Amino acid sequence: MELHGGTVDKLESIPGYSTNISVSKFIENVKDIGISLIGQTDNIVPADKKIYALRDAITCTKSIPLIASSIMSKKIASGADKIVLDITVGSGAFMKNKQEASRLAKCMNKIGHLVGKETVSILTNMDEPLGYAVGNNLEIKEAIECIQGNMPTDVKEVVETMGAYVIYLATGKANMKENVLAIQDAVASKKAYQKFLELVERQGGDISYIQNPEKFQKAKYVIPVLAEETGFVKRVDAEMVGSISSYLGAGRMRKEDPIDETAGVVLNKKAGDFVEVGEALAYINTNDENKIKGASMNLMQAFALSDRKTIASKSILDIITKY
Repeated sequence: MELHGGTVDKLESIPGYSTNISVSKFIENVKDIGISLIGQTDNIVPADKKIYALRDAITCTKSIPLIASSIMSKKIASGADKIVLDITVGSGAFMKNKQEASRLAKCMNKIGHLVGKETVSILTNMDEPLGYAVGNNLEIKEAIECIQGNMPTDVKEVVETMGAYVIYLATGKANMKENVLAIQDAVASKKAYQKFLELVERQGGDISYIQNPEKFQKAKYVIPVLAEETGFVKRVDAEMVGSISSYLGAGRMRKEDPIDETAGVVLNKKAGDFVEVGEALAYINTNDENKIKGASMNLMQAFALSDRKTIASKSILDIITKY
């Protein structure tokens, strides 16, 4: 089983930044600056770790009630009154199809309803990687670009849709177009960027890396994977790209494996793009020279080309408010 780098791994690729903070510090941060990010602690749903281990042992990892209770218990225990959930669907996600994801969404919405927490679940497409970067500090660098207004189309769609529902639940403002405009203004005015700097500094991170992303360490080898034929990209398999990124060092093949913060894959082409022979499809980032050849061959297979232009799939598959 491959264990891809998680959100905590990505955030902690920012030098000094820590999600291992106390619940009291988490609450203090939210009160003072309106935002905080925390990993699982011994004080927040401690039974969840044991249940998760049991799921693995009895081959029940795909049990929707257990997944739903695991996710929602953290949200409820952390004190959230309104909850917006991003449920990824597709080859690179745990839920491989929309039907399964919808069942999970309705189950979590119902849990929220039962404890008086208004919950909205948004199904997002993960047949293809979101954005272009797959890896730890690679994704952080892309996130810094995004929060300054340079968002890929798919990222923009997800950010604005989820953000609009966050505003709706928090304020009751039901005009989604106005909510999207508010998000766009926060990005354009650099308010979102400044808030991110506050968040990073508040949790021990070195903000000079956010202000100058070139300071982030780079992998020793950055190798282009070149197209061997001309055509339109029909699909980029997210599961394959994620697995290759883990193999390169961005994730764990075993629990005890270290994470390489610089490793991963940066796409150069996505669904709908035209590519010529010899043009870069993606770039491999790794510190292990012995992994370059195998990763390159496999990454080539992640790209499906066609002689006809393919329209990129929508990033938002469904918005589920009921249960």
